[in-house]
Amino acid sequence: MTMGWLDDAFSTAQQWLFEAVLQPLMYALDLGNLLEDGYAATGWLLAGLVQITVLLLVIGPLQRWRPVEPMKDAAGVRTDVLYTLVHRLGLFRLALFFFVEPLFNWVFGAMRIAGVGSLQVDQIWLGVTDRPLVSFVVYLLLFDLADYWIHRGQHRFNWWWSLHSLHHSQRQMTMWSDNRNHLLDDLIRDGLLVLLAQVIGVPPAQFVAVVVFTQLSENFQHANIRLWFGRVGERLWISPRFHRRHHSIGIGHERGGEAEVMTGGRSPALGGHNFGVLLPWWDMLFGTANFEVRYDPTGVRDQVEAGRDYGRGFWSQQWLGIKRLFGRA
Repeated sequence: MTMGWLDDAFSTAQQWLFEAVLQPLMYALDLGNLLEDGYAATGWLLAGLVQITVLLLVIGPLQRWRPVEPMKDAAGVRTDVLYTLVHRLGLFRLALFFFVEPLFNWVFGAMRIAGVGSLQVDQIWLGVTDRPLVSFVVYLLLFDLADYWIHRGQHRFNWWWSLHSLHHSQRQMTMWSDNRNHLLDDLIRDGLLVLLAQVIGVPPAQFVAVVVFTQLSENFQHANIRLWFGRVGERLWISPRFHRRHHSIGIGHERGGEAEVMTGGRSPALGGHNFGVLLPWWDMLFGTANFEVRYDPTGVRDQVEAGRDYGRGFWSQQWLGIKRLFGRA
């Protein structure tokens, strides 16, 4: 079984979109020297359009079919939609290209000069390079394990939590809530994953596929849908129920509170439960899994109990995150 037909279809669509839309625009803006980068950007744009289509045609109807709670915060959801468009249509990556990619290029160049090369993980097993689906699964597992520990760090370190807490401040979780993050938090996480991709030698097409697949799964996990996968299924893939538990006030994402009451005063992990991004295996392995079938309210404890302001609009949320980082909010 191969992914060749899917690669061919995507490449054809990417080529058409680049030649019909982006290439003429780049020439008009006198950016002809960046055509190679523009072609890569077209791939991310196309992937984002595919993701938004899946959100609207598949996950959206599921939310309406069996919601956990009625829609009450339309303004907050609209802000989450804006976050999703910024990320999925390439605006965030465009900013990274102009402001951060020169730093990445310098780091990777220094690594090569120092003799630090890629591990080429897909070549460790004989024949894997000729089986794209197998190598895709290998990369997916490696990135998911890395994402688990990155997520633990976002909850473990106070400075990082001051940024990541924005993601948990949405009290009306929907399929759009995945991208509700502080931009600096996204920059740190994406930078770590790009560094990992460089170290293990992920081909660009495989990296795009891993990111797109992961993001769509995360959209589904954040959806306002009363759904779990059963006793066996819950231990194979992360469900909306499993991830909502992570967002539950005082239970899933912070030290103290009910998490400590439930375990006799000792939280099973610094920062709570259910940190996995795709697979619950890492939570099961490292003792952070919580499989209770509950659908509790979401939010941050100090937001609910002390009225801490996390902002209503995009820019106010970003500014308050910076102030929290420096202890000013």
